Amino acid sequence: MKTVLYPGSFDPFTNGHYDLVCRAAQLFDKVIVAVAVNAGKSPMFSLEERRHLIEQCCADLPSVEVVVIEGLLVDSLERYGVQAILRGLRAFSDFEYELQMALMNRNLRPQCETIFLTPTLKNSFVSSSLVKEIARYNGDFSSYVPGPVAEAIRKKRAE
Repeated sequence: MKTVLYPGSFDPFTNGHYDLVCRAAQLFDKVIVAVAVNAGKSPMFSLEERRHLIEQCCADLPSVEVVVIEGLLVDSLERYGVQAILRGLRAFSDFEYELQMALMNRNLRPQCETIFLTPTLKNSFVSSSLVKEIARYNGDFSSYVPGPVAEAIRKKRAE
């Protein structure tokens, strides 16, 4: 069974993330979406809220599992029996960062492979940071995130 791990903070989970999960599900027997802590970001949702939202969004994809991970990403490879890491690339600037991460991961675990997928054109500019910025100023973010995420953001904003 070929399994890929798709890590990220996913705060919030966007249509771009969902698109990559769907496409990975066509390429791999199992896709593990790994919700991770990013110490450099102030999250809108807790780890468990993000896990739950992604499970809702991916409920129609039986080969997708959503987990929460902490610590080094490469430590999760063995834990989940993963053959590769999936990363999305929106722009060349993403590639520089992601290449550095892929090389470090391979240095830490020589068997670690990283697969890069590019977004569809309609998702090429969507990022979690931009969605949060639009929401912060009461703009319409609903076309950039799956329905359950849009509803959760509206609820957060009302609190």
